[in-house]
Amino acid sequence: MRDINKKGGLKVWMAGSLTLLLFCGFTAPKPPRRDAAPRTTTVRPNIIVFLVDDMGWQDTSVPFWKQMTDLNRRYHTPNMERLAKEGVKFTNAYATPLCTPTRTSLMTGLNVAHHRVTNWTSPNKDTSTDYPDTVLNQVAWNVNGLSPVAGVDRTIHATTLPALLSQQNYYTIHAGKAHFGSAGTPGSDPKNLGFRVNIAGSEIGHPASYLGEDNYDRPVNGKHNRNAVPGLETYHGTDVFLTEALTREALKALDVPVRNKQPFFLYLAHYAVHTPIMADKRFIDKYLKAGLDSTEAKYASLVEGMDKSLGDILAYLDAQKLTDNTVVMFMSDNGGLSTTPARGGKAHTQNLPLRVGKGSVYEGGIREPMLVRWPGVVKAGSVTDQYVIVEDFFPTILEIAGIQKPAIRQSVDGRTFLPLLKNPALRDTSRALVWHHPNRWIAAEAPLVSWASALRQGDWKLVYDHRTGALELYNLRNDIGEQQNLAGQQPQKLKSLAALLTNQLKRWDAQMPTFKKTGQPVRWPEDALIQPKQ
Repeated sequence: MRDINKKGGLKVWMAGSLTLLLFCGFTAPKPPRRDAAPRTTTVRPNIIVFLVDDMGWQDTSVPFWKQMTDLNRRYHTPNMERLAKEGVKFTNAYATPLCTPTRTSLMTGLNVAHHRVTNWTSPNKDTSTDYPDTVLNQVAWNVNGLSPVAGVDRTIHATTLPALLSQQNYYTIHAGKAHFGSAGTPGSDPKNLGFRVNIAGSEIGHPASYLGEDNYDRPVNGKHNRNAVPGLETYHGTDVFLTEALTREALKALDVPVRNKQPFFLYLAHYAVHTPIMADKRFIDKYLKAGLDSTEAKYASLVEGMDKSLGDILAYLDAQKLTDNTVVMFMSDNGGLSTTPARGGKAHTQNLPLRVGKGSVYEGGIREPMLVRWPGVVKAGSVTDQYVIVEDFFPTILEIAGIQKPAIRQSVDGRTFLPLLKNPALRDTSRALVWHHPNRWIAAEAPLVSWASALRQGDWKLVYDHRTGALELYNLRNDIGEQQNLAGQQPQKLKSLAALLTNQLKRWDAQMPTFKKTGQPVRWPEDALIQPKQ
């Protein structure tokens, strides 16, 4: 178990200065009483996090680049378009390469190198999901995920976002994919993390089936599939698609705090658009008629079904007259899947112009579509180019909720982006974002979908290959596709970023794999510049 017990901090953007707010205290919050009578308030904003699984930066009709692309024209996401028109669009928003690391960062405010949940967690306790590798040994990462209590082996013990919100009388609802911890650990149940309501969330990372006709299950040898979606028996045997069932149940759950005039936090984390790629029959015909192959047509229907869910949420807020006092945050947990045969077409082209996809520290694996709407605070139709990362959601949401100096265990790495919501023109090019993936995610060989670290500062991005010791340098402003390695042309920039990445990884005590042949650890990035390759 990895147990962080330090004073934490919130870094806040301010015009012309950087202010540090200290979190004091070491005691983890007590879980909220389930039988406590709710206190009423109409002041604090409601907060909705709408999280999509495996949705790429290009899987939308909303362009997050300087121009529309053919992929933008492929997809139909009118409700994302509405959210962009009514809120702010983040063109440089990032997650981690994989799902559980991102979800852990969002719930704790910790960078992936810091919390050490660096790969997706298995439904089975104490089980690594790393594939064997011929060159590198696995690291002892936190295979059991996030834990709200101490003493659980190979977990990150941290104070969670919903627990803090619950303490302040927010009615907290989880709907959809959880995937915070392995079965048999406290983190596998969202209620243990501070959610009052849990709809269909467990240790599973994807559904066995999206179809109500299948009971959201695909039995194996007469037994329930380990990825059968729990808690949706009402829809078993019906034609209700999983995305629709989750949306209906989330809206039912919202009726309780709305009736009691209690602020709410809805974390709607869809299983879509993760595999198995299955057709949402409400939308697939248009994509088949457009000439897409069967797999890509099914994928596009999953995307549009997700967007329909977003529209239903926005319509509910309108009908209940809650729009003006509700913050809606849209995000994806990692880049779009680009491996075949799971996806149609040529491998690693599904996120173009971004390079590669899910599992990679290249832009295709980590850059995400992000939108935020908050009427009266966010200027409608605004755009920010400031880069942000998923752990920033934690301090931002706490600040939006008006929670000051909460008692938390961990030292928070994220920075609040609330100032960006108020002034999208703010810039901070000195901040460094870090990604760390000391794991082998898939069996197939692919460009840096395993064993890699990366850093972005300003327009510059450094990529470090653990297996080969190679360092690559890109200027994202001029080369968003990471095609022009400038390492040889910019030696000083390469050196400074390698030192910056090394210092941060060491500060977090990040894990580095070891070589099978020698038993020696992979060198730190700055050492790779001066030492011969292993």
